[in-house]
Amino acid sequence: MKMDLDTAIGIVEKQEAQLQFPHFSRKDAWDLGNVMVGEIFDKNYAISASIRLISGLIVFQYFPEGTNLNNNFWMTRKFNTLRDKEASSLLTTLRWQRNGEDLAQQGLSPQEYVMSGGGFPIVVKGTGLVGAALVSGLPHLQDHDILVELISRYLGVSGVPRLPLDSGL
Repeated sequence: MKMDLDTAIGIVEKQEAQLQFPHFSRKDAWDLGNVMVGEIFDKNYAISASIRLISGLIVFQYFPEGTNLNNNFWMTRKFNTLRDKEASSLLTTLRWQRNGEDLAQQGLSPQEYVMSGGGFPIVVKGTGLVGAALVSGLPHLQDHDILVELISRYLGVSGVPRLPLDSGL
């Protein structure tokens, strides 16, 4: 099912608007991280998970069997994109694709940034962007979707729109 970029962008914008936190402490990072790791175990995913504060401090990270240092590099590049553009790595990627832009046109190095889903902003209502939840190891739409699913579950938010994984994005 081919989806146009404007529709996909609208869905991801709604996800980000709905999935905001009332507060976010290091204890919250631990709790969310454990939800993420629980899913990794339950589904036997070979994906890495990380939660980073906007300063870059890693407050939670896990690498199951089947992951490696390359997953960490991917999460760092996703984090850099999210931090600098203040949106999920997927939303930024979709916006650039719609505008026919790439990393070079943005003046960004592919060694430090990436056009890929898998980084979701941790936004505290009334405060703004405070961190990021990141995963690496599956196709980028699936990486993004897992974060939407798990953050929705953690926050107890239902009815969050989802991108079809077969959307061709």
